[in-house]
Amino acid sequence: MLTQLREIVEQVSKVDDLRQSLEILVNETCKAMQTECCSIYIVNEPQQQIELMATKGLVTPSKSVTLDINEGLVGLVCRTVEPLNLADAVNHPNYKYVPEIGEEIYHSFLATPIVHRRNCLGVLVVQQRRQRSFTEVEESFLVTLSAQLAVIFAHAKAQGQRLKNHQQTQVFSGLAASPGVAIAPLWWGDEQPQLESVSPCSTLNIHQELESLSQAIDLAMKDFRKLRKRLVNDINKDTLAIFDLFIHLLNDPTLREDLKKQIKSGDTVDWALRQVVESYAARFGKMSDPYLRERSQDIKELGQRLLYFLYNGESVEYDWPHPVILITQELTASLLASVPKGKLKAVVSMEGASNSHAAILSRALGIPAVMGVDITPQKLHNKKAIVDGYSGQIFVRPSRALVKEYRQLLNEELELSKLVEGEIEEITQTKDQLSINLFLNAGLSADTSIAINKGVKGVGLYRTEIPFLLQHRFPSEEEQTLQYRSVLEAYPNKPVVMRTLDVGGDKPLPYLSVEEDNPFLGWRGIRFTLDHPDIFLIQLRAMLKASVGLDNMDIMLPMISGLKELDDALAFIEQAYNEVSTLSEHQLKRPKIGIMIEVPSMLYLLPQVAEKVDFISVGSNDLTQYLLAVDRNNTRVADVYDSLHPAVIAALKHIIDVSNQHQLPVCLCGELAGDPIGALLLVGLGYRSLSMNTSSVAKIKYILRQVSLNELVIMVEKIDHCYAAEEIRELMVNFLETKGLGGFIRAGK
Repeated sequence: MLTQLREIVEQVSKVDDLRQSLEILVNETCKAMQTECCSIYIVNEPQQQIELMATKGLVTPSKSVTLDINEGLVGLVCRTVEPLNLADAVNHPNYKYVPEIGEEIYHSFLATPIVHRRNCLGVLVVQQRRQRSFTEVEESFLVTLSAQLAVIFAHAKAQGQRLKNHQQTQVFSGLAASPGVAIAPLWWGDEQPQLESVSPCSTLNIHQELESLSQAIDLAMKDFRKLRKRLVNDINKDTLAIFDLFIHLLNDPTLREDLKKQIKSGDTVDWALRQVVESYAARFGKMSDPYLRERSQDIKELGQRLLYFLYNGESVEYDWPHPVILITQELTASLLASVPKGKLKAVVSMEGASNSHAAILSRALGIPAVMGVDITPQKLHNKKAIVDGYSGQIFVRPSRALVKEYRQLLNEELELSKLVEGEIEEITQTKDQLSINLFLNAGLSADTSIAINKGVKGVGLYRTEIPFLLQHRFPSEEEQTLQYRSVLEAYPNKPVVMRTLDVGGDKPLPYLSVEEDNPFLGWRGIRFTLDHPDIFLIQLRAMLKASVGLDNMDIMLPMISGLKELDDALAFIEQAYNEVSTLSEHQLKRPKIGIMIEVPSMLYLLPQVAEKVDFISVGSNDLTQYLLAVDRNNTRVADVYDSLHPAVIAALKHIIDVSNQHQLPVCLCGELAGDPIGALLLVGLGYRSLSMNTSSVAKIKYILRQVSLNELVIMVEKIDHCYAAEEIRELMVNFLETKGLGGFIRAGK
């Protein structure tokens, strides 16, 4: 049996054309099981139909044979997601007679669902003329074959194969990185040298390699300045600062020294570049925090740009013939900025994620982007396509009806954009004038030039670990002071909540290797800093020194799981305050102290916490992860992670209720705050301060101004009776639609 299974799967997987592979499947299954008929049905999810795609033993009609998902024995298997073994199928109550396929001659019936990650992709059926039940061995064979096929079918689906003739629309799916819709020809012209293609190579002329490096760095800095200048009138300062980040990194003495050291060891400049960049990027790539993890993309982009100048010298402007949807191996900020305004309608990237700086820039430019798409770009060049930056779907060779539908969506989107941007500087309040405080999440000095966001109250979360992660040593007290000072100066008269060092475990420092079986529950956050009081005190003193005269800094402690940890941390803060006060020439304002609520144990200690701190911030991302015992970066269980889970909503309600009882200020700074559904829910629950990414501010501000608190409270009361996240989501979607805000739903998903 195993040999037969292996042979069938191998034959099916070798054929690129999916329809041809299905023909092989039904023929070979008939042979292996010695049955007279084998058929395969594929599920069409949008239309809730099942279509007969290949058969041996049934009559193949001239027109397609489709069943409603609620019809027939095949529909029953699809709905129940269970095998069905019948000796006399004709007399089963769910049997549906389809005269054109000649199925009535068969009595015995065995069908198994083809399931991938809980979704039924199709149904595999074998039939025989004589009445009999298929044996357990036969049923086991078909179930095992279906499980093997599920992976192949899921891959084919991701590739956009539609099981129809090649002129039909192909659909590809990826990660929605920047909202919007675009209709234009696809364009593949990615001829950039790839860093991963550089092979190990040594040199005898170290001086020449060092000179080449110096020239490439100069050219790259010149190019980043040029690209920044090109966009200066199109996007806001905080997004433009992405290019300042690249210039800052190129000037970083640690990075330059590492590159030179590698060259001096005998490596060619390109091989040295690859090794150093991959080493830096690997540190960030292992982190669980999506924001920090995507900083690895910035390092890679910098490496790619340096490699380009090493090989090509001066950059050359490309003459774009017409507006296009650009397909690229990996989307970079440099690539986005290099395409003339008006010629780039959308971007489809085979790599990357929605938190990268390229994604941030594409959102700022209003360019729809979909990332992580599994495609063969050469075959799609110059084909007309639709990019849906809300759902993450790409439609190649779209039908007229589909184009018409998306053109209408484009018009609606333009209207929504005008509405949202028109109110960016308005006060953030509900229709009944309840004020909501909006703050920003930030993490790089380049992210903090937020002069354009007049409607935000300050920074709700500043991640201080970036300088620690970028270097090969702990940054000095002076270096940290300068870094924090530049951040605080960017927000005069507005509070900046600085989170103390949150490294260790899933965010290992390159110069402090720690191996743990479960880093998410390990030596991280406050656990690390309390074990290293020398590091902790240096950072606290640097923060306090940076705040002198500005008086706009608050301190937040991460990963607190008990009162003893909190007391110990507060003692160190007091010690640092006394040390800096003694040495400072100016009056040092005592900062407000808060903790991040992300470990579930703290939900039950809030009354005691309220006696010790000035505020709390809720980290909804990690709180959800810990409450549901799910690693949100694990694709196998990622669907279990849902911030709308009733348990998460109950926890959030508990936090705000207890905090209000004890007059403890609360701000939520997870991804939920920047989601339209999440923001409305949070306000309905009682939250009055939300911290989010820059790109979400205008949208959330507009939506809040269209609803009243009373409406949101009523929605929350209804949600109390929901048993699943899907129910809660459906209720909120219906609410948004009744308020005329349905256009924001897809963008917020």
